Amino acid sequence: MNKSAPILRQSASAYFQQLADLMLSVEVTDQQGVSVSLEEAANGAAELIGSVKSVLGKVMVIGNGGSASIASHMQNDLCKALGVRAMVFNEPPLLMALSNDIGYECVFERPIELWADAGDVLFAISSSGQSANILLGVEAARRHDCRIVTLSGFSPGNPLRGLGDLNFYVSSGAYGHVELTHGAITHFFTDHAAQALKAAGDSQV
Repeated sequence: MNKSAPILRQSASAYFQQLADLMLSVEVTDQQGVSVSLEEAANGAAELIGSVKSVLGKVMVIGNGGSASIASHMQNDLCKALGVRAMVFNEPPLLMALSNDIGYECVFERPIELWADAGDVLFAISSSGQSANILLGVEAARRHDCRIVTLSGFSPGNPLRGLGDLNFYVSSGAYGHVELTHGAITHFFTDHAAQALKAAGDSQV
């Protein structure tokens, strides 16, 4: 009888330390692949949110699975806390209709084609950076002259990482670490944008 390999357990403090190290080492590049400091890029993403509100534009956020939860949370904060028009495309009937009739790869591309306007902002979240529906959604947003922020992880050469105006990359292959870092990053975007809007006298914040 073969004995199973022992389970390697990581302490809570070691887990959180690893997560903190990942958050502080997030890599960011622009559309040309040039490195941008985390501080500058995070502030820039928050400024995009404020600029959209000032012209009554909108923010769209897309993601699959756990990333869809992050997308919905971000959309909730943008609408409730900042008064920014924001959309996600996670409604089950629409997802199922598009998936059944056309294919799951188009579930973000089709609604973005319908709703996107020039100057809108798309936040595309994917742990792997390889999901076909996310990549097609980004391409649709680009065709409509939207500004794009991507959040990805896993392979440093994932295709999503090269498609945004700002590309935030988490150097980890663990879903938990990547998703938690993406969640923290999007919270910074909305919190920082809210502070800037409040300082500018926005009564909705």
